[in-house]
Amino acid sequence: MKYLEVSSERKRIYNELIEIKGNIRVFCRCRPLNSAEMANGLASVVEFDPAQDNELQVNCSDSSKKQFKFDHVFKPEDDQEAVFAQTKPVVVSVLDGYNVCIFAYGQTGTGKTFTMEGTQENRGVNYRTLEELFRISEDRRGTMRYELSVSMLEVYNERIRDLLVESSDEPVKKRLEIKQAAEGTQEVPGLMEVRVFSTEDVWELLRSGSRARSVGSTSANEMSSRSHCLLRVTVRGDNLINGHKTKSHLWMVDLAGSERVGRIEVEGERLKESQFINKSLSALGDVISALASKTAHVPYRSHFLSLFS
Repeated sequence: MKYLEVSSERKRIYNELIEIKGNIRVFCRCRPLNSAEMANGLASVVEFDPAQDNELQVNCSDSSKKQFKFDHVFKPEDDQEAVFAQTKPVVVSVLDGYNVCIFAYGQTGTGKTFTMEGTQENRGVNYRTLEELFRISEDRRGTMRYELSVSMLEVYNERIRDLLVESSDEPVKKRLEIKQAAEGTQEVPGLMEVRVFSTEDVWELLRSGSRARSVGSTSANEMSSRSHCLLRVTVRGDNLINGHKTKSHLWMVDLAGSERVGRIEVEGERLKESQFINKSLSALGDVISALASKTAHVPYRSHFLSLFS
C-alpha cells in the first residue's frame, strides 16, 4: 500500500510539473540553408541571442527586424537528439495514462518530415519517442505491464486513408470516418492497429506507411507532403499490484506544409490540395488558440481536428 501511495504521488507531481511548464508548448526549429540557397549566394535571415534559448530575430526585406518568442528555439546546428530532448518528458505522461499530441507545423520545404521521421541513420521524433516508451516500459516491468500498438493514417483532401492498409496486401476497407466512442473519445473505426514489441517493428511500420503517403512536386519542394500524416501510439497499461488499467494515446503529427499558392506555382490537382491544406491548417490554428486561452467554445471543425479533443 505504501508503494502505491508513493507511486501515485510521483505521477501526480510529475504531471503537475508538465502542466506548469504549459499544456501547450511551441518550439521553433530553424533549418540550415539548403544547397540551392547557398549556390544562389543567399544568407540566413535569422539571428539568435546566445543568452536566450527562446528568442530569435528575423531580418525583413525593409531592413527592419522582427522578434519572436517561443518556449524553445532550436538553431540550425541543433541535431535530432536536441529536438527530442525537449519532447522527451511527455513520454512518461503517456505511460501514466495521459493523452499527448505532438505537431510539426511549418511551410512547405522547412523540414517537418525530417524532424518527425528522420532517416535510418538520423532518426526523428517518432522513432526516438517509441524507443523511449519501450525503455521506460522495461524499467517498470516489475510493477506495470504495457501493451503498445501503432496506427498510421493520413488526411488527404479531407479524406482519411489508412497508411498501414495501403502499404500492405490487406484490401482497402470502406471510407473511414471519425466517430465518438462511448467513453467520449474520438475514434476511427476500422483503422488498422498493429501491436509492436520493439523499435525494429516500429521502424518497419513507419517506413512502409510513409511510402504510401501522398506526395507531389511543387516549386518549393520536389517531394512535398500533400497530406497530414498522423502516427497514433496506443498504450494500454496494467498495474500488476492493484490491477488498475489505463489506456492513452500519443499522436505524432506531420502536418502538410502551409503554402502561398501563388509563390509555389501550383495548378489543377496541386492547387486543390493546397486549398484543402491551408483550410485545415487555419482551422487547427483556431482550435489551438481556443485551447490555449481556455475559451468555453473550442471551434472543432469536422474531420481530423476532433481526434485531439
